[in-house]
Amino acid sequence: MSAPPTGKRKTDIGAPDYRKFLPPVIARNYGHWARHEIPRPGVLVHTAESGEKLFTVRAGSPRLLSTKTLRLFAALADEFSQGFFRFTSRNNIEFLLADPAKVEPLIARLEAEGYPVGGTGPSITSIVHTQGWIHCHSAASDASGVVKSVMDELFPYFGSMTLPARIRIAFACCLNMCGAVHCSDIAILGLHRKPPKINHGTLFKTCEIPTTVASCPTGAVRPVTVDGKPSLEVIEGQCVFCGNCYTVCPSMPLNDPEDGVSIWVGGKVSNARSEPMFSKLAIPFLPNSPPRWPEVTAAVKSIVELYAAHARPFERMGEWIGRIGWPRFFRMANLPFTRDHIDDFTHAGETYKRSTQLRRSPAWNGRG
Repeated sequence: MSAPPTGKRKTDIGAPDYRKFLPPVIARNYGHWARHEIPRPGVLVHTAESGEKLFTVRAGSPRLLSTKTLRLFAALADEFSQGFFRFTSRNNIEFLLADPAKVEPLIARLEAEGYPVGGTGPSITSIVHTQGWIHCHSAASDASGVVKSVMDELFPYFGSMTLPARIRIAFACCLNMCGAVHCSDIAILGLHRKPPKINHGTLFKTCEIPTTVASCPTGAVRPVTVDGKPSLEVIEGQCVFCGNCYTVCPSMPLNDPEDGVSIWVGGKVSNARSEPMFSKLAIPFLPNSPPRWPEVTAAVKSIVELYAAHARPFERMGEWIGRIGWPRFFRMANLPFTRDHIDDFTHAGETYKRSTQLRRSPAWNGRG
């Protein structure tokens, strides 16, 4: 019988220690940074208390990358940034340099390869988005197609810093919302409009009925017998079109040609100047119009240009709307206010102002 191993047991459980991957300049000055500045769009300079500087070059990239692209980024990192680069939560790539002389050559190489540098400061950075039709089974709209179409129109704002403040745009292809649409300046959310279509002929062969019933968060899926065989039905009034049932039961597809998208505005995560905000509904429905989604693109561009023309410096989208008031925002944006804008969720009342001390915006002037 062999002797038991000695020393501390090593496992592969959990992520490796992040400190192993820090560039030397960050490791030496970790937690001791004095300030940062943005000398030009796409470049950040962090200065440590020791006087050392870290130069970050940010470039836009698509969310879905090929191995060829990843090898290109790795080669650029080896050449310019000692092998160090990282991805941001909004799909940008950042190269972390210690040598300022390599900043401009790196920018030139990135742009020559087709990767624009920008997305810093008061600009529009890359849109964070979900999988869409390329992968997700419950998508009400495409992700990559809509994002590409929108960013083609907003691209001048990526390479400049001319907006009053940063604009963060997010896209989620259904209300399960694995994008950041709940708290972005502008959010695009895919909408299903009809409950799942049930294929009774295959359901009893492909699905576990108790599991499918249990998957529904609102109890809308009920067991029934159809033509003498076990099946399911959907109570349409209780269905919230989440697609959970379709996830576990392929005989209940949710996608429909009448699916589309909605536009939300005014959210943010930052607690600078004002508390974080949830996005609120601006446009209840726009149709899916691939491949370029002209209605969605025009709506988002119009809101961005309206904000750019009227917001004050450093004022985020939600802060600007809060200052002028939502009624005035709807009028300025030429958006109708409909019953779809009224939150009738069971617990929505908890979000309403319940005090008699109501403050009207100076711009309200008694108009609805």
